[in-house]
Amino acid sequence: MPYVVTQSCCSDASCVYACPVNCIHPTPDEPDFLSAEMLYVDPKACVDCGACASACPVDAIVSSKKLTREQQPFIEINANFFRQSRPRPLLARPVPAARIRTGRQPLRVAIVGSGPSAMYAADELLTQPNVAVTVLDRLPRPYGLARFGVAPDHEKTRKVGTLFDVISAQPGFGSYLNVEVGRDISHGELLDSFHAVIYAVGASTDRKLGIAGESMPGTVSATDFVAWYNGHPDHAADEFDLSQPQALIVGNGNVALDVARILTVDPAVLAATDIAPHALKALRESKIEEVVLLGRRGAAESAFTVPEFVGLLGAEVDIVVDGEIPDDDSGLSYQVAQKLELLRSTRTRPVGGRKRIVLRYLTSPLEIRGTDRVTGVQVGRNELAADAEGVPRAVPTGATEVLETGLVLTSVGYRGVALPGLPFDEKAGVIPNSGGGVLTEAGGEVLPGVYVTGWIKRGPTGFIGTNKSCAQETVRRLAEDYNAGRLSEPGGDAADFDRLIRSRRPAAVAGGAAVKPGRLRRLLAKS
Repeated sequence: MPYVVTQSCCSDASCVYACPVNCIHPTPDEPDFLSAEMLYVDPKACVDCGACASACPVDAIVSSKKLTREQQPFIEINANFFRQSRPRPLLARPVPAARIRTGRQPLRVAIVGSGPSAMYAADELLTQPNVAVTVLDRLPRPYGLARFGVAPDHEKTRKVGTLFDVISAQPGFGSYLNVEVGRDISHGELLDSFHAVIYAVGASTDRKLGIAGESMPGTVSATDFVAWYNGHPDHAADEFDLSQPQALIVGNGNVALDVARILTVDPAVLAATDIAPHALKALRESKIEEVVLLGRRGAAESAFTVPEFVGLLGAEVDIVVDGEIPDDDSGLSYQVAQKLELLRSTRTRPVGGRKRIVLRYLTSPLEIRGTDRVTGVQVGRNELAADAEGVPRAVPTGATEVLETGLVLTSVGYRGVALPGLPFDEKAGVIPNSGGGVLTEAGGEVLPGVYVTGWIKRGPTGFIGTNKSCAQETVRRLAEDYNAGRLSEPGGDAADFDRLIRSRRPAAVAGGAAVKPGRLRRLLAKS
């Protein structure tokens, strides 16, 4: 029996290179690697050696003999990927690290942010000798959305934090938490103190619906709700109205599915996780019986990933699809075909007696109703029509209705915000850049020594692992600039910077190794 991949991957690709028979695809040198939601194990080629499972830093690869009931669909998901003919290289070629030529003094790089994109950038830099990395984050705990954005019951996805622990324990790594760039230290001061600065600050605000009543109490960002139940310090005091039987979520991406599941799953299940205590107490007292997810377009345009929906199917809740599910998968991409197959599987799923999640397609919110707080949402029915390029678009039919609710959670995407001292592309919601090198404006001149990676570079696309390839590109650009002598020497050393930080922010939490030596040895042995 072969091994199977059971979740969205971290794109570390350790499993690819560990496999002795090249049965894990797509590989980093294949064109569909960057767009793949996950990797897949070829059941015919797999020799059941377990090398891939040992190499995986987040326990995403499991022997088919050890799958839980909820993980059983991944057997077919992995096998189906190889039923479509695709040219594959004989052996994956490892992506080489950027070569950095340093003299006696180390290359010193500051990274603003400590989420996945920041940690992958730090790792890329620290593969080279004589390089020092200093990570700065405004929060007192590191790892950004990997810590505060992943649902507490997604324990395997959260294990990427173990990989980041290993990265942060490398020689040359240092950090200052509880320090905000733009408040405690300026962009200019960072440039004076380091050869280069990489901004990995993500996309910290949500896109707006742009409809009447959106600012009314009872309408909140799903991102804020996630931060609340994950114990984010900015949202510990937030309160949400869970007293009504129905909640609405606008959007059907992974965050929307996470929130719907947390609102409907038995709190006893969540009690075994590290969910914030205040959130667990509120969910135990919740009166919500049904969560409706609104999607503008059809089932084929669902924004969630295959692994995320498989996880939802494993929850002890009723799942109902309100809308047509196409029965013809011909001409569709593998990922879309798999999503439709999973949605069709809900037709044979027993329904009744449990809290339920409704996936309602071809529905757009038109207006938030209420006086002093939300009482309902006027929604409009849509139909699909192809635009000039053949892309399905939602077109209003004119039919409307009002759905009663006391809680509306918006989950229609993220957006970057401007940072003091840096250019910003308002239209795209990113810092303008070319391959990670910051520009004065879109298509403008290069700003020496300033770089970006992650969502603030490319926009809010991809998964946790997508940030690894993104960071590799940015670090290559930085290495090219440093090797060509285009970066200025720092005005002081590490001790000077430490004194500056401590004079500005006495509450800063400084670190160099995030884990104790004994635990580090265990982590390194696993990875």
